[in-house]
Amino acid sequence: MRPHKLMFILPNLFTVTSILCGFYAMTLCSGEAGPTQLYQAALAILFAMFFDGFDGRVARLTRTQSDFGMQLDSLADVVSFGAAPGLLVYKWALEPLGFLGLFLSFAFAACGALRLARFNVLAMRSPHGGGGSFFVGLPIPLAAGVLVSMIIAHHAATGGAVLEMAARGPVAVASTALALLMVSTVRYRTFKDLRLSPRSAFVLMVMLASGVIIGTRFHPAYVLVAYSFAYLAFGLVESAFLVRKHLVARKLGGGAVVAAVLEDEDELDEEDEQRVA
Repeated sequence: MRPHKLMFILPNLFTVTSILCGFYAMTLCSGEAGPTQLYQAALAILFAMFFDGFDGRVARLTRTQSDFGMQLDSLADVVSFGAAPGLLVYKWALEPLGFLGLFLSFAFAACGALRLARFNVLAMRSPHGGGGSFFVGLPIPLAAGVLVSMIIAHHAATGGAVLEMAARGPVAVASTALALLMVSTVRYRTFKDLRLSPRSAFVLMVMLASGVIIGTRFHPAYVLVAYSFAYLAFGLVESAFLVRKHLVARKLGGGAVVAAVLEDEDELDEEDEQRVA
């Protein structure tokens, strides 16, 4: 076999390793899993995010992108960032809620699968889409990352204690919100077009300073949670301003030109979907 053909295996190895991490997380959640096993499962999903983040970059560096790799990546995401986090949050917080907890855990995995199916359909319709600066809806790895960050932070802050009953309700609400955000049309920035400038450098310094303050005054494990929820809030606020802009344009313009502009932006939203991680 030629060395160039062997290069096609490299990015797929990263993807398969991501599946391995997700599967390992599910084995840790099986049976009477304690706080230590659930913490290890959260770390396994965190490692899956690492491998998932590099498979596409490796494919681009080696020029080995393929439809097979895209489909494999979607299947890996269903396992590692849909089924595994859904089972993990069920065992960690939602199991005492009975059928409701089971349904909410399933909803997280199902909405993740629906999001990936939407991405695949749009990719087939526009395989050479131009891409953009936004995700359309919350990507499933980031949704899983929010759940994982909460579990890791709780374990580190409490020394491995069982989650209190009073906290299970807010976790259920957070899991439901993440599921809905995945199938929504809320736009989240990819930051792939970020350029170094005084403004971006200032924002970066503010983020680093905030992380240092949170880590020193509260607990280092809270930093990842704070960054995760800040990203969620930023996307919601930015989308709210975008909706307001559309409403103002409709009110002021009220003509075919404005409708055409909005239709073009909807087409760009479909192209933006090609940038799903």
